[in-house]
Amino acid sequence: MAQWLSRILKRIKELAAQHRVRLTYKALYEMALIEYGLDYEDVCHVLSKLTTHDFDARIVSETTKEWMYVFKPGISNTVIYLKVILREDCVVVSFHEDEDDDE
Repeated sequence: MAQWLSRILKRIKELAAQHRVRLTYKALYEMALIEYGLDYEDVCHVLSKLTTHDFDARIVSETTKEWMYVFKPGISNTVIYLKVILREDCVVVSFHEDEDDDE
């Protein structure tokens, strides 16, 4: 496992435990579409349980030029596409069912 990934996961988990997670409007909208009715607490819980096995990709945001980290954890037999940017807070950019095509 790459050292940067373990540092990223540690930081995401710390921020989730402190509820220092911000959701974009897009992520809030996407969460509302998920049939399980996920809320802010659910997102913090998912973030706190991420593992290296959930990691999918690291990409650069076309808008902000920041690293975005893509994870695909399983929730109730459904794979979720989760895109995160780390700043002072953890910013969830995208949160929806995985459609097997990268955004």
